[in-house]
Amino acid sequence: MSNDNSLLEYSEIVMKMFNSEDEGFEFYNDYAYEKGFGVRKDYCEWDSGHNEKTLRKFVCSCEGFRAEKHLTREIKMRRSRNITRCGCPAKLVIALDHNTEQWYVKDFIDGHNHSMIEPDLSCFLRSHRRISDEQKAEIVLLQISGIRKHQIMDIMLKRYGGYDRVGFTSRDLYNFLHRNKLQTLSPGDAQTLINYMIVQKRRDPDFSFQYKRDGRGHLTGVLWCDFESQMDYRAFGDVVVFDGTYKTNKYNLPLVPFVGVNHHKSTVLFACGVVAHEDTESYVWLLRSFSDAMSQKHPVSVITDGDLAMQKAISIVWPNASHRLCGWHIENNIVSNIKDAEVKEGIRCFLYDRCSIEEIEKKWLEFLKKNEVTDKDSWLYQMYERRQVWCAAYHASTRYLGLWSNQRSESLHSRIQFNLDRKMSLVELLQHFDNTVQKLRIRQANLDFEASYKPCLEPDASIIVNEAAERFTPSVYYADVQYSLKTVSKCFLIEEMDGYNIVEYKVGRVDKGDKQYFVECEICVHEDKVKEISCSCLKLQSLGTPCSHIFFVLGLRGESKLPDCCVLERWTMGAKRGFPPTRKSTMYDYSDSVQRYHELHNISQMTSFAASQSLEAYERLKRVLEEEAAMILPNRGEGEGGRKRFGPVLTQGGLDDYAESYNVLDPICVPGRGAPKKKMKSSSDKSNKKCTLCKEEGHNRRTCYLRDEVS
Repeated sequence: MSNDNSLLEYSEIVMKMFNSEDEGFEFYNDYAYEKGFGVRKDYCEWDSGHNEKTLRKFVCSCEGFRAEKHLTREIKMRRSRNITRCGCPAKLVIALDHNTEQWYVKDFIDGHNHSMIEPDLSCFLRSHRRISDEQKAEIVLLQISGIRKHQIMDIMLKRYGGYDRVGFTSRDLYNFLHRNKLQTLSPGDAQTLINYMIVQKRRDPDFSFQYKRDGRGHLTGVLWCDFESQMDYRAFGDVVVFDGTYKTNKYNLPLVPFVGVNHHKSTVLFACGVVAHEDTESYVWLLRSFSDAMSQKHPVSVITDGDLAMQKAISIVWPNASHRLCGWHIENNIVSNIKDAEVKEGIRCFLYDRCSIEEIEKKWLEFLKKNEVTDKDSWLYQMYERRQVWCAAYHASTRYLGLWSNQRSESLHSRIQFNLDRKMSLVELLQHFDNTVQKLRIRQANLDFEASYKPCLEPDASIIVNEAAERFTPSVYYADVQYSLKTVSKCFLIEEMDGYNIVEYKVGRVDKGDKQYFVECEICVHEDKVKEISCSCLKLQSLGTPCSHIFFVLGLRGESKLPDCCVLERWTMGAKRGFPPTRKSTMYDYSDSVQRYHELHNISQMTSFAASQSLEAYERLKRVLEEEAAMILPNRGEGEGGRKRFGPVLTQGGLDDYAESYNVLDPICVPGRGAPKKKMKSSSDKSNKKCTLCKEEGHNRRTCYLRDEVS
């Protein structure tokens, strides 16, 4: 009976007719999958003009033999692959009939000289591994969303129901993404980056970017920011935090994000830069480019790490900005440079003590005398020389919004460095950075939504409390203002000094001992209301929110409204009023075909889930889809523009108006900071080692001629 079935199958195959060569290959490949072997394209013939194929031969993947040169090669860099070719004679030959323009079977041999692969393993044969177009579109979308390659593979396996149904292996996925990357970066990494920014500038005239090259044309610096970031800086650019982060790209160029804090006390990005050299000249260029993008608005205060080149650049470009070193870095330096616990605690006090400048200078002299610090090259004396950029007393009246370290920048660095590696190109870094920025903006949108509702207060809350909760954003109210309101009960009046339009209150707190605070009120004489108010604790000037002493005095005076001087607009929902939000990414260009695919995919996904809930609906939808697939798939073309687009790609365009932007070469890899890593010995360095068998040099135990004798 089996022989009869084989003859019937054979006769059906030799009678087959195909509309194209590809249809013939697909038929033979499907047949091979059922039988358990792979196929490949072999010999082909052309017509006399070499314009059209007239014959094509498909063979079993085990056809032929491995070339002898690969078997007898003496020097092998890697282990040879397993032998897969054994001279199998199975084949299918099809030829073109010029009369009917169809392909017919000219020769068919079904006999194999090897065993067939098990059904569940046929998916690993090369001809049966293929990433379909729809899978490519999904893979590209997942990759630019920041999902790692092995995680993409896990998602696809679960979606299709296992390794035998997904249609490809992890190596195929890695290879496809690598080819897609090469195609994207075909003009060059730096050139692709500049092309993208030029097109973004054409689309949005407010988009700002600057870059510079060295004498040989290599990219040495770039800074960019979009319109939303510029609006954020206009509203929240009073305090800027920035420093460099490393190991974010294959060139080892530091990534320098400029960040701040918005009206919800969350991190906001102003701009981002990449520089090749961490010297004063590079940082001066970076800060000037940043100022140009922000219409020459300079920040009130800046927080950075202890980089001397960065400090000098700030003094050159932003001479009027108050500069403070990161407290976290100072703490680490104290621990690493001082071993004596008493001295360590003494210098740590200078980091937090907010006394007057006269007092802090006196304390410094006493500290130096007590610890006998006379060596000007010592770390303690150097910190004394630089005390004005890290001691809290020198910045007590300056607006730092409660920031004492570059924690905002470090927080953004941790977000950026997640799923980041040192092998990334600049374009991949830009893609990953765009994802991070979008997450920050989505969070801000969510906080804006939550801020549209008033905080839940006590039923007997005072007028001032209701006023504060109404005017400040909920995040600021709960983080800072509420604490000041709660500690009002600990305040008491010591003395009131009344003048014509100036009234000064001397206030104490039960938990602060004998310490006194002076609250000065400027009164509007005609209305008997507070016009201006300030406190000696300087919280209003530095943090931007009223202290408990101010709230105590306002309650003492029976004020029904919070003075405008107590409410910085940057802490209210009106901080960005009139600025159109642009929270969606404009980084990628979606072709019409990709947009249509997304729309159809969403509809079919919704319909498929609903139809799967009943057998009748499932059968009906499946029948409709199969009918449509039978009509559409045979006639699918190459897509728009002559090639298929599998997903969103970086916006690209011509550089006709930017002749100077041609030929931007990739950056030169720069050495990183810190101690150099130990260099691994190369194979040439190991040549002087002796073999443990023959005691001779130039080889090892595995390649020794005595190995066979010993074994």
